[in-house]
Amino acid sequence: MAHAKTADAPVAIVGAGVVGSAVAYALARRGVEAVVLEAEPEPGLAASGTNSGILHTGFDSTPGELETRLILRSGELRDAVLHDLAVPVLRCGAVMATNRETVEPIARIAERNGVEARVDPEGRLEIPGEAVTDPVAYTLGLAAAAEVRTSARVESIERRDGLLDLGLADGAHVTAGVAVNCAGLHADEVARLAGDESFEIYPRKGEFFVFDPPDGQPLDRILLPVPTKRTKGVLVFPTIDGKVVAGPTAHDGEDKADWSVRPEAHEAVLSKAREMLPALEGAEPVASYAGLRPAGRDTNYAIGPSRACPGLINVAAIRSTGLSASLGIAEHVVGLIEAHGVGLGADRAVHGTAVHNDGPWWQRTARHRGVAA
Repeated sequence: MAHAKTADAPVAIVGAGVVGSAVAYALARRGVEAVVLEAEPEPGLAASGTNSGILHTGFDSTPGELETRLILRSGELRDAVLHDLAVPVLRCGAVMATNRETVEPIARIAERNGVEARVDPEGRLEIPGEAVTDPVAYTLGLAAAAEVRTSARVESIERRDGLLDLGLADGAHVTAGVAVNCAGLHADEVARLAGDESFEIYPRKGEFFVFDPPDGQPLDRILLPVPTKRTKGVLVFPTIDGKVVAGPTAHDGEDKADWSVRPEAHEAVLSKAREMLPALEGAEPVASYAGLRPAGRDTNYAIGPSRACPGLINVAAIRSTGLSASLGIAEHVVGLIEAHGVGLGADRAVHGTAVHNDGPWWQRTARHRGVAA
């Protein structure tokens, strides 16, 4: 009598960025061993390692939207996870300095979202809960909870005998009852392997410039511009290792392999950064880097089961708020995984150890991508 094939893992996760790693971590907390398939040599080498490292509170997010709900839920979960994984965090808060007429509507949004924010006597909006972390250490800490196979690019997805068979570039195969597509920039390509063409991803380039603290004075908070519907704008913020960073840009492109910093980005960023921090006048950056955010074409936070392939869950078009929303996204996705029949145990803490990077996190991907730093 023929026996049903046994899965290599109950869940396979495609992509070891911060979202995929957070899903693996959330599953580990519920007693589910997932295998994470990462195309790059290490986790977090793409958007997850080339952002601001800012942990946003969701103070300015549109109330009621899925993205907002998941950012807010992450805020509730985050402190315990940062502690358990020994991830560094700078709890510096943020300020938006403009005028009372502009910031009061944003303060009302923060109130609707349940986020502490106040307008000070000078008409500035203060958001004490905004913080900065090391996004690479955060991603690696989350990923440590699961089996991560690096240099494991998925090139085929087929459904066989009630399981999903994921074929890898090296000829190996991984079978799972459920596959979670967290492939970031390439999530649309992974979905198409399973016949799912329901969304399209394009790269939105964010360029950053790193400075030594002007006059040797460390920056004590995040400086925010007034956000728009498209972007949060150019920020000025401190890093865990004491540098000051200005950025990002928001340049829409088509080339998912172009990690270069454009020559024109320097003045575009610095002209806005100097308005918030005049001490940057005349300062020269010690490094620069670019991140490619996985923006969705006419969609945002495309999270849900694939209609084209039973057992495949897409977690795509997670743009610039992925770091901030990752824990909320993971909890939400674990619920979808459970609905696919994967049994979950009781929630338990998963402790990690501090992850020490080889040099500052903001240099890591620049070295890997060959970007000037």
